[in-house]
Amino acid sequence: MGAGRLYTAVAAGGFRRYATYRAATAAGVFTNTVFGLIFVYTYRALWDERPHLGGYDQAQVVTYVWLAQALLSTLAIGGGGVEEELMERIRTGDVVIDLYRPADLQLWWLAADLGRAFFQLVARGLFPFLFGALCFPVYLPADAGTWVAFLGAVLLAMLVGFGIRYLVALTAFWLLDGMGVAQMAWLLGYFCSGMLLPLNVFPGALGEVVRALPWSSLLQAPADVLLGRGEPLRTYLFQATWAVVLLGAGRLVQSAATRRVVVQGG
Repeated sequence: MGAGRLYTAVAAGGFRRYATYRAATAAGVFTNTVFGLIFVYTYRALWDERPHLGGYDQAQVVTYVWLAQALLSTLAIGGGGVEEELMERIRTGDVVIDLYRPADLQLWWLAADLGRAFFQLVARGLFPFLFGALCFPVYLPADAGTWVAFLGAVLLAMLVGFGIRYLVALTAFWLLDGMGVAQMAWLLGYFCSGMLLPLNVFPGALGEVVRALPWSSLLQAPADVLLGRGEPLRTYLFQATWAVVLLGAGRLVQSAATRRVVVQGG
């Protein structure tokens, strides 16, 4: 089997694996929809007091809310990606089996995470977004080109998100239990991706800093493209730069980590 077919099969396996958790998916859809409603009414109250806050009108910010709920699990901003399984395999020593596979460790887990992400986008993200679009006044682009550009930004966001979480997972080679680092990364992800508030709302130097960090590639960048506030090519360049930096850093850390594999419990 060629390398391309191998990683495609791994991604397809990741998609099918998460498709088996039907009850968890239904519960996740319900949870995202409920939190979307909470955020919508909170944001609308805030935008009633401050119209055009962050450059958004009410329809745009409502769209932003439902987009955030659609991408929360897709990009595993608050956890739920393959990094948790990888950390557990490092802790138990099962990662040695992964290293003996005739496949690159990083690409294997990237393919698996992309399969998971596409499933979450379709199965868990689409319904809350459609629910919001049907029940509230929202801003939706009329031209197909904007939607295609938006999907390109989402794909790059998947790469950036994996790059961050893969680095977090690799800390388990030294810490053995990397959950503390993972939880800190999830908190940073919530704050710096725009999940709590659009990053355009953040004032002064704080706004400039959070918009320059890799987490802004996850939600704020695709949202800007969809809402017509971001030029797609410039957004792609920003996201692709962070993807290359993070995946390259992951490659270097992986190389250092696999030279000192610590097998625990076996």
